[in-house]
Amino acid sequence: MNNIPLPEKLRPKTLKDFVGQEDLVGKDGIISKLFVNAKTSNFFPSLIFWGPPGSGKTTLARIIAATLKREFFEFSAVNTKVKDIESLIQDQKQLKLTNSPIIFLDEIHRFNKAQQDKLLPHVEHGDIILIGATTENPSFEVIGPLLSRCRVLILEQLSEKDLLKILDRALKQVKKKLGKEAEKFLLEASNGDARVMLNVLEIASSLVKTPTIKIPDLETALQRRQYTFDKRGEDFYNVISAFIKSMRASDTDAALYYLARMVAAGQDPLYIARRMVVFASEDVASPTALVVANAVFQACNEIGYPECQENLAAGVTYLANAKKDRSAYNAYMEALADVNKFGNLPVPLKIRNPVTKLMKDVGYGEGYEKYDTQSHLPEKLQGKKYFKKFES
Repeated sequence: MNNIPLPEKLRPKTLKDFVGQEDLVGKDGIISKLFVNAKTSNFFPSLIFWGPPGSGKTTLARIIAATLKREFFEFSAVNTKVKDIESLIQDQKQLKLTNSPIIFLDEIHRFNKAQQDKLLPHVEHGDIILIGATTENPSFEVIGPLLSRCRVLILEQLSEKDLLKILDRALKQVKKKLGKEAEKFLLEASNGDARVMLNVLEIASSLVKTPTIKIPDLETALQRRQYTFDKRGEDFYNVISAFIKSMRASDTDAALYYLARMVAAGQDPLYIARRMVVFASEDVASPTALVVANAVFQACNEIGYPECQENLAAGVTYLANAKKDRSAYNAYMEALADVNKFGNLPVPLKIRNPVTKLMKDVGYGEGYEKYDTQSHLPEKLQGKKYFKKFES
């Protein structure tokens, strides 16, 4: 028992002991409702858990299997081949079990499209209940057909209140105490990740002989503060929003600071570079900005960390200092709004292409002059002006 890591020792076995994700597991949460329905219908859907590290994805999958009394098999897409899962499914079929087993696939986003395709028929035919877990946006990382057959459930980063509940259990387990300052330091360093918090606490408790763990003990156990933020939660969106808005405001110092935050957190440099490419088209007057942003993206793709952070910094500095102009972006979005509002309005006859005699006879192309300066918009939109000079 002494060799079992603290996070595993404290892992809840029932929904009652599960901490956090009240929207999912509370009285009116979808997991709770699915459990109630399963008692009569014996139906439980395949799920995709999308959430940051240490938010309870694996724990919740195990609790679901235990509650439903289903066979449970756990895989990680990092070191699993599809044929391993398929072989297990065939073995289960031969046993002719009444209920489909639950297959938990951690980091499902690591499976490529072809690998995910092979899981599809097993989910579709009900051979298995698939529970996939990912820290990445399933819209981009899970194929559409599989996504349409699963319910996506979002797990939030654990709050300080949630972490305190888990920490209280952990301190009783390791038989140690934490002062208020040390507690605050540990919660901040954990950044909403219960696993990080418990691992640091366990290491620190093994290093000290006194009843109370202090900040220096936690710093020794931690080695470095956890900068990693989840790639879906509020902090991530706050930082990327601040990054874009700082460049838009030509605040170079702030833009570089938020860039450094993302780099220190290990954010994918290609994600940052993609945002810069979009920004160059939306917000900058000079077409050269798009050339620069694309060059940064290409450099990040070819070089990678740590060197590509210099490419990012150079690109951010250029974009932040460039003259801003959203005329093209604003004009296009207004035109798109009219497309969505009015649908496919008829193209004026004079600018239709008369490729047949019949078309010419009914007026296609009639009155068209090559350099006609009159509006070519559909009749319903005549006089509409989308493009307006940008005023910063």
